[in-house]
Amino acid sequence: MKMSGGRLILDSKVEEKVERLLSEMTLEEKIGQLKAKWLLPWGRLFEIFRVVPPDRREKITDFLFTMFFAERDVSDAITSAYVREHLKEFLEEGKNAGMLSIILRSFPPREAAELHNSIQKFIIENTRLKIPVIIHDEGLHGCMARGCTIFPQSIALASTWNPELVERIGVAIGKETRAHGIHQLLSPTINIARDPRCGRTEETYGEDPYLASKMAVAFIRGVQSQKVICTPKHFAANFVGDGGRDSNAIHFSERILREIYFPTFKAAIMEGGALSLMSAYNSIDGVPCSCNKWLLTEILREEWGFKGFVVSDYGSVLGIMSHHRVAGTKAEAVKKALEAGLDIELPESDCFEHLLDLAREGKISEETINEAVRRVLRAKIWLGLFDEPFIDPDYAEKICDCEEHRRLALEAARQGIVLLKNDGILPLTKNLRSIAVLGPNAAVMRLGGYSGWGVKVVTPLEGIRKKASEATMVYYAEGCSLTGRSKEGFKEALKAARKSDVAILFMGNSVPETEGEQRDRCNLDLPGVQEDLILEVCDLEIPTIVVLINGSSITMTRWIDRVNAVVEAWYPGEESGNAIADVLFGNYNPGGKLPITFPKTVGQLPLYYNPKPSGRVYDYVDLRGIQYLFPFGYGLSYTTFEYSNLRISPDKIGPEESVKIQVDVKNTGRCRGDEVVQLYIHDVIASVARPLKELKGFKRITLEPGEQKTVEFTLGPEELSFYDVNMNLTVEPGLFEVMIGSSSEDIRLKGTFEVI
Repeated sequence: MKMSGGRLILDSKVEEKVERLLSEMTLEEKIGQLKAKWLLPWGRLFEIFRVVPPDRREKITDFLFTMFFAERDVSDAITSAYVREHLKEFLEEGKNAGMLSIILRSFPPREAAELHNSIQKFIIENTRLKIPVIIHDEGLHGCMARGCTIFPQSIALASTWNPELVERIGVAIGKETRAHGIHQLLSPTINIARDPRCGRTEETYGEDPYLASKMAVAFIRGVQSQKVICTPKHFAANFVGDGGRDSNAIHFSERILREIYFPTFKAAIMEGGALSLMSAYNSIDGVPCSCNKWLLTEILREEWGFKGFVVSDYGSVLGIMSHHRVAGTKAEAVKKALEAGLDIELPESDCFEHLLDLAREGKISEETINEAVRRVLRAKIWLGLFDEPFIDPDYAEKICDCEEHRRLALEAARQGIVLLKNDGILPLTKNLRSIAVLGPNAAVMRLGGYSGWGVKVVTPLEGIRKKASEATMVYYAEGCSLTGRSKEGFKEALKAARKSDVAILFMGNSVPETEGEQRDRCNLDLPGVQEDLILEVCDLEIPTIVVLINGSSITMTRWIDRVNAVVEAWYPGEESGNAIADVLFGNYNPGGKLPITFPKTVGQLPLYYNPKPSGRVYDYVDLRGIQYLFPFGYGLSYTTFEYSNLRISPDKIGPEESVKIQVDVKNTGRCRGDEVVQLYIHDVIASVARPLKELKGFKRITLEPGEQKTVEFTLGPEELSFYDVNMNLTVEPGLFEVMIGSSSEDIRLKGTFEVI
């Protein structure tokens, strides 16, 4: 079994082994391979949650989120102790299960590897067919296990516009994941983020399907090169429900699904070779995604040729009955899901416990079960679990959060930082007399959702103290909390600012306090009294810089014109303090670009760079003209770049041919810098309305002062095709406009070519 062009090619010997195993299995053993077991005590807590009165559930939810995401030392101790105490009885009960959910997360690398070996040894010695288990966890920006490297969050990785870097990060994540004893990552999140009110925007690669596809393919190839299965999620259109609400019902046409929300999944499978996929919580046109045969069989398997297995989002099979109400019983829910093309219920079998009775009663065919089992067995063979079920604890301790991976995390954090505003105050001189470091995100680590822990982290305050000269006084004051209304801390913050040559305010959000899973927002202003603190510092008339640490768009109407500079750092990972300080002091010239549009006000949403033509106007009576605060693809530098000499060759091509686009880019400033050269196209006349512009190429380049490079793109049928009125993918004859620039709105050069 091998990959070719990113796709899984089935090997005859592998298929023979699969069929041999299948022929030896009883019905119970087959169904066992489709079951997952979950040992974490959170499952017990959520059982308690179900009987809590509705008016108290918010408090319980906040407690669980805090325990899970914020109080890691506490949750780590509880979980690891629970696993140690109950592991033997758990394995005895679930020894015939095909998958174990999140069982190694709380253990340091060496102990996790040893525990993994104990688990596989128990399974092999205590089951008839000796089929090893797949152990899964999360890994959006680093394996979400204790002691693994924490890279910048996905939205920051997208801001690098550097798929080569993301693939290297994927390789590092894959190495640490496999060494930790984990075989499958429920990552990456490749939903398109067209509405930044969704709390999970931070997990995505932004609003554009082309950019997100390139990042997804790079991540998957990197991780899977280390024999770790990637499970891109959530299929499909999960974060764009009405009001920007995660997992709300979707009422989209097939056209918009195919043009905007399917391409990243198609690329993840057909180019990246993803071996698994996760179904979404939401429904599309009234059909829940977890029992949607059109999605999971007709599109995924028949059209895209997917050979892997589909898992449910946690609890989404039960949701077919309990939320969407399209099944009256758990048995009916599992029948709908399995026959639609879903293979495994996560995090543990609930509805799937009814499979055996359904099969015995003839209500679900054994061949349907067989086909799902084949997919799981193929994956286990690809992982090498039958040949090498054990791992090396020494290697786990050596590779996890090693110095090489920390350097890679620093490189990624630097490349993902976006300079949004700068009146010339940046970069700062290192011999400033004094600096005030203020704000609720200055002296803490905000890592974003699905982050690991148990490694050394560098806060922004630490980074600044390290990079500033020894003669520089660095004054720190929190000023205010992240969400509170108290201004008692303003006095201390203003006192520090008055003594300083410059004030740097670290503002933004945090998971799970203000964004993240089940944390959608209807207001994108900075929470609490953060904006009031910014304005009062500005009133002192000293240079003021705002550094944002967050995972989505921020609206800045009250204060953007008052500050001297704004730096978007996102959630920059374990080396965040060093990366931010490098940018502020000019050790690194920022070159990141926005993967999402920043609106001026939340009332404009959804707002994205590539709408189709309006029948009337594009603005509002109370907001005329330019609609964005910062457009897609935007980001400043400490140097300047000149674009020239656009060449398009040939100027006429056939529908199956390609055109070459070349442009010269020169660094006309005084320092080394990165530029992301972006190519957009517009189909001038088409049989159906086309977007005003579409990203179809980009390249991040590094130039020394005075250096010039030629950047080349190729546009062919893949970039020029679209779905016609009959939903056939086609390249139509006609004129295409080419736009080359530094952002979706900063277009430097234009040209045309024709398809004949």
